[in-house]
Amino acid sequence: MRIVVKIGTSSVTDERGSIKTDAIATLCEQVAKLRADKHEVVVVTSGAVAGGVAALGMKQRPTDTLTLQALAAVGQSLLMNEYNKHLSKHQLIGAQVLLVPNDFIDRTQYLHARSTLIRLIELGCVPIINENDAIASDEIRFGDNDRIAALVSHNIGADVLVLLTDIAGLYTADPATDANAAFVEEVAADDELLTVHAGSAGSARGSGGMASKLSAARIASWSGVRTVIASATRADVLEQAIAAVPGAGTQFLPHNRNLSARKLWIAFAAQHSGSVVVDDGARTALIERNTSLLHAGIVEVHGDFVAGDTVEIKDMRDVVFARGMVSVDAVQASAAAGRHSSELPDGVVTELVHRDDLVILLNTK
Repeated sequence: MRIVVKIGTSSVTDERGSIKTDAIATLCEQVAKLRADKHEVVVVTSGAVAGGVAALGMKQRPTDTLTLQALAAVGQSLLMNEYNKHLSKHQLIGAQVLLVPNDFIDRTQYLHARSTLIRLIELGCVPIINENDAIASDEIRFGDNDRIAALVSHNIGADVLVLLTDIAGLYTADPATDANAAFVEEVAADDELLTVHAGSAGSARGSGGMASKLSAARIASWSGVRTVIASATRADVLEQAIAAVPGAGTQFLPHNRNLSARKLWIAFAAQHSGSVVVDDGARTALIERNTSLLHAGIVEVHGDFVAGDTVEIKDMRDVVFARGMVSVDAVQASAAAGRHSSELPDGVVTELVHRDDLVILLNTK
């Protein structure tokens, strides 16, 4: 079985941001057990920025991009050193792989990333993945490692994705504030839980909260990958989560639809820069006939997007039913809205969103 394990900042660093040696040691021990059972394991880790904050003696996490990038460079080497120190106790070697969004958007980069990761697995290494925060631009970055883990799962054809966090799994409400919050054992692929925002946006040391984990579970589900959200501190959590032991995390079942990495990025990982409202005819054409979105079907344009940005596509009832990557900017889109292709000025692309860059979301048919 091929397994991707993601562990978050709150699990690998303490309140001061220092790297928790015992947490990494425990994770590496569990990885070694899985390897001994002939499983292939890839780790996606957070904690580089927090580690840099602690290493440089800062009292709190800065907010400016440049400093955060510098801190990631400081903390990443410390983080990798901890992993290799503890993996070596089990005769395993960690291999650092730093990724950026373009590695999943660009087909050539996607295949290069896949080839490298698969070869590392074949060589018996444990790939240790993080976002390349030291150079990633703020305009196009993942923002949290949950989405990276889900996209990596798609990239390498993983069987299971385990998202380790500081709570036991998904609850019907925030257990920290609601005594009646109930643990959710299993979530179906089309469950509305995958479309809502849950919990906080993350801790002061990290950027991923429960909402980002649900987004990651949705990405993985649409990749045909089973996902488990579980507590990093539970004994033998990886073995139990993979075996679907009751109480050992929330199980998210895979969807029967399998999107390309590019469409997964458009649908769930890319930040949208605006929205367009389409008429009922355009909505029907997109959903039932898999067409491109033409300017003639556009009723309203919102936002300040440029060509290549991702936008939400709404129907006349203001329901988001699709997402797509636009071929023109907002000014051109507004000027062309409602006009048939024959009425467009020379040089204007006839499709606002080509069907290859458009994804119909769940629960729309």
